[in-house]
Amino acid sequence: MQMSYAIRCAFYQLLLAALMLVAMLQLLYLSLLSGLHGQEEQDQYFEFFPPSPRSVDQVKAQLRTALASGGVLDSSGDYRVYRGLLKTTMDPNDVILATHASVDNLLHLSGLLGRWEGPMSVSVFAATKEEAQLATVLAYALSSHCPDMRSRVAMHLVCPSRYEAAVPDPREPGEFALLRSCQEVFDKLARVAQPGINYALGTNVSYPNNLLRNLAREGANYALVIDVDMVPSEGLWRGLRELLDQSKQWAGTALVVPAFEIRRARRMPVSKTELVQLYQVGEVRPFYYGLCTPCQAPTNYSRWVNLPEESLLRPSYVVPWQDPWEPFYVAGGKVPPFDERFRQYGFNRISQACELHVAGFDFEVLNEGFLVHKGFKEALKFHPQKEAENQHNKILYRQFKQELKTKYPNSPRRC
Repeated sequence: MQMSYAIRCAFYQLLLAALMLVAMLQLLYLSLLSGLHGQEEQDQYFEFFPPSPRSVDQVKAQLRTALASGGVLDSSGDYRVYRGLLKTTMDPNDVILATHASVDNLLHLSGLLGRWEGPMSVSVFAATKEEAQLATVLAYALSSHCPDMRSRVAMHLVCPSRYEAAVPDPREPGEFALLRSCQEVFDKLARVAQPGINYALGTNVSYPNNLLRNLAREGANYALVIDVDMVPSEGLWRGLRELLDQSKQWAGTALVVPAFEIRRARRMPVSKTELVQLYQVGEVRPFYYGLCTPCQAPTNYSRWVNLPEESLLRPSYVVPWQDPWEPFYVAGGKVPPFDERFRQYGFNRISQACELHVAGFDFEVLNEGFLVHKGFKEALKFHPQKEAENQHNKILYRQFKQELKTKYPNSPRRC
């Protein structure tokens, strides 16, 4: 009898242990299932239950704070600057992708978000009062519906000083009030925008490219400053982070990212192998090849495409700066700002590269990373006023180089 009782107790204990094991396995299965399908479930949830008003209110409060003061005038007094329409927390040692765009060209942000995995900063120029209003509505819509915009992108607004941007009413313009997803926002922008060249705005307002560049890279230790219609190679942000984390020896060095341009009908290359294949058949060519070959020639594209393939991003060869080279690069330390007297088209990036050289920076070309511009750059005829500004910049550049002699009297380098 006692043995029978003991057997029954052992049986129940074994049964209880088995049940507990089954329960634990079920919990583990549900946890894994949740991880695999969490995003799908979240999408279905938000389809029926939109985000809480609190998150939307936070976006509006952020925009209201940025716009409430009426902005600040730039040093020339010609432009009104609104910092932090969108804000994000950035590691000071991170590599920021800094870019600038007219309102219509914000379309390109979608492609940049897909390729650049790190933080971004974009300065937007609104040439008219209507564009300033559209920019604030877009900032509201993008931050409301695009998680990557909320978590990784800072946005600033610049408009002519005679205009002021206003806090957006999500009902105006009405077509943006009904949008429910990030893709819908970009799709709607594609239908209403007229993308083109930033500096060919068709207005009497000069595009302040260097003011926008400085604003986008403001507060960043390391920044890659590019045009908004360029796309970086896949994994470039990760490669740069790993390279810069290895040591502090890159202070005083500009790490050059070779730039190319591709026919518009082509899909953007992901890897260097794919890029080189397109380069060899003429579908990809050096950036500015048809406009200003000397502006990129020192990069030495023939040498770069023939470098042995490597898995790690690193500097491969040193290039002495020479006028009028205007490379795209990453550099830390006391990087000279872009001279904001240069506006519109011509000499705006060359002048900054020239000062970087005189200030003592060396240029080293990276082995694997690259940038690709959407479409071949072709010569354009500008409005007479725009052409006059280009000639003005040419004269200003000569003056600028003379000013550097005074600014860096002990430097043996000259432009």
